[in-house]
Amino acid sequence: MKSGSVIGNIAKDLGLNVEKLSARKARIDSEQNRKRYCDINLSTGDLIVAERIDREALCGEKASCILKFELILEAPLELHRISLQIHDINDNPPVFTKDEIKIEINEFAAKGSRFRVLEAHDIDIGQNAVQSYALQTNNYLVLKIQSKSDGGKFAELVLDKELDREEQHELRLLLTALDGGSPQRTGTATVHVTVLDANDNAPVFSQTVYEAILPENSPLDTVVVTVAATDADEGLNGEVTYELSRISESGRRIFALNRNSGEIKVIGSLDFEEESMYEMRVDAKDGYGLTSESKVIIQISDVNDNPPEINLKSLTNPIPENVSPGTEVGIINVQDRDSENNRQVRCSIQQNAPFKLVPSIKNYYSLVTTGQLDRELVSDYNITITATDEGSPPLSSSKTVQLSVADINDNPPVFEEQSYSASVSENNKPGSTLCSVTARDPDWRQNGTVIYSLLAGEVNGAPVSSYLSVNGDTGVIHAVRSFDYEQFRSFKVHVMARDNGSPPLSSNVTVSVFISDVNDNSPQILYPAPEGNSFMTELVPKAAHGGSLVSKVITVDADSGQNAWLSYHIVKSTDPGLFTIGLHSGEIRTQRDISESDSMKQNLIVSVKDNGQPSLSATCSMYLLISDNLAEVPELKDISYDEKNSKLTSYLIIALVSVSTFFLTFIIIILGVRFCRRRKPRLLFDGAVAIPSAYLPPNYADVDGTGTLRSTYNYDAYLTTGSRTSDFKFVTSYNDNTLPADQTLRKSPSDFAEVFGLPDESPEYT
Repeated sequence: MKSGSVIGNIAKDLGLNVEKLSARKARIDSEQNRKRYCDINLSTGDLIVAERIDREALCGEKASCILKFELILEAPLELHRISLQIHDINDNPPVFTKDEIKIEINEFAAKGSRFRVLEAHDIDIGQNAVQSYALQTNNYLVLKIQSKSDGGKFAELVLDKELDREEQHELRLLLTALDGGSPQRTGTATVHVTVLDANDNAPVFSQTVYEAILPENSPLDTVVVTVAATDADEGLNGEVTYELSRISESGRRIFALNRNSGEIKVIGSLDFEEESMYEMRVDAKDGYGLTSESKVIIQISDVNDNPPEINLKSLTNPIPENVSPGTEVGIINVQDRDSENNRQVRCSIQQNAPFKLVPSIKNYYSLVTTGQLDRELVSDYNITITATDEGSPPLSSSKTVQLSVADINDNPPVFEEQSYSASVSENNKPGSTLCSVTARDPDWRQNGTVIYSLLAGEVNGAPVSSYLSVNGDTGVIHAVRSFDYEQFRSFKVHVMARDNGSPPLSSNVTVSVFISDVNDNSPQILYPAPEGNSFMTELVPKAAHGGSLVSKVITVDADSGQNAWLSYHIVKSTDPGLFTIGLHSGEIRTQRDISESDSMKQNLIVSVKDNGQPSLSATCSMYLLISDNLAEVPELKDISYDEKNSKLTSYLIIALVSVSTFFLTFIIIILGVRFCRRRKPRLLFDGAVAIPSAYLPPNYADVDGTGTLRSTYNYDAYLTTGSRTSDFKFVTSYNDNTLPADQTLRKSPSDFAEVFGLPDESPEYT
């Protein structure tokens, strides 16, 4: 049959579902790794011819030729043994071993004498083998067909007319062998008959059949068997020679016959697995052509010379790491070409792998998992399968199977630390790096790729994304904006690390951001008020003693820590030895008792510094009048005049005049026009010595060293404008060293105008 020819529908015969043949990896597997002569059509379930089948090559002259193979299906593993009977067709003609058959007949041979001729051989069997012979017509010899005990046919030449050597010394006749096939095939040989003198005894073998058993590992020149024939004749007629008359081509390459001694020796390599028996015919011939025949059967005995063969029939690779124990990942087939105990095989694998071999159908093993796989611990396995037969000595072979474990996203990213903290100085640049978070994911490729992001939240009512950003690839956290320590000192955000698996896994970590203070705020003087806002003056009684509290400079600093530690210094004063200021309290006190010689008008310039690096400072002017009542107070503008005469004031005036002469002139003109139009009385100062209520919050208390006025030093001052008199009230301090001044000074509006230089035409207060 040609390749592709349909033998039958095996799926129908076995009751298999054709649609599942492909999914179950249905295939034909030949025993002992022979050629695969048959295959299965997965679409139809037909058993088809894969390669031309030669019955004679497979089975020789055996009457029955059966080709065995197996149909294998997976999931679940299923095996069906199939036997295919190979029928013989007449595709081989009869063949004579020699093209010319020589026969010597004595001229005195009697009529009816028989002479056996060389038998033709047809490797076909049964009716397709040799069935008859035909001889060319002649005057001396006729052909008779004889049957042997094994069913074979051979021809004998029968002398029909006595020969006369002198009349014809030889004959050449065409002998034809015919088989019984359809169409019939023939083979021919020439029979060369030589007429001799009389020889009436043919050689006789000692045995009709010679049998020998030969190990397959026998060396060359080993004598297998010795055939022997005797001839009762004497002389040349009794000399016997031997020759092989019928032997297969494979046998002719392995065995040789000594024509004189009858020894059959080994001349080629034996292999039990290739051919286990050889059969041949040996002819014994005397000197004048009489012959006889004997059969020689040589059995080849098996030797354990073939190690087991391990074949990987199916393998799932790679294996997902989440497969359950007991999962089948491969199918192993083990074959040993030897026979009997030599082909019994044991299989095993090494013990340090989570796999085992489970015997299945004949010569098949399933490779299954025995435990949970974890790619992060072991990503690849080299499994060595060892097969050992039961021969003596035993032979073994091994095969290494490489298995890879496929990654499953079963590990979330894990941060290297349980929490992170970052410190940043205020006034940082936007985009500056604060810190870096790192998470590790032991999974592979995209399952182990970590992406960072900020979890949604708020900081001081604003989205966290308006303060920080994180690099999704590196985990570096950047500041989005500049921070101000005075607004908030710390905050927390949550960073999420997520992998790219499906579904993705994630974990979170808390990042605490601490803002450190920078000395970026100068001290702010609350009292006395800055120049330009108001004109503040303190009255100091003439009877003040040394150490009396005169006033206090009140200052705050928005910074914290040492950046807010304030110190006070008098940088300039009218009388340097008269007043002193507390280094950290800002309290201005007299150093000595006030004398008559001291100037009534005292001007102090106070500098306030913080303790930051670099240090920031602020200055203020404190105006003091040494007087017991307002009647003694001269024009206050002279104080400013004296101040202008001071070096510091001169420098300031010169600088202002040189820079903005035109601007000051314009302002003076505008003020003059407005003054003339309104003509209303105006005090030269907005308040008396009291601290305006707007400067201090309720119950604003000082802590030693911070420069804030204590509540026990608070003063209340009132200046009325709704009557003819103005009241200046001193409120007693709760400090023992505070100057006592309980009196209330009363002056008429004209007195104030006289002291402060107000115009006479100011309207009266009612």
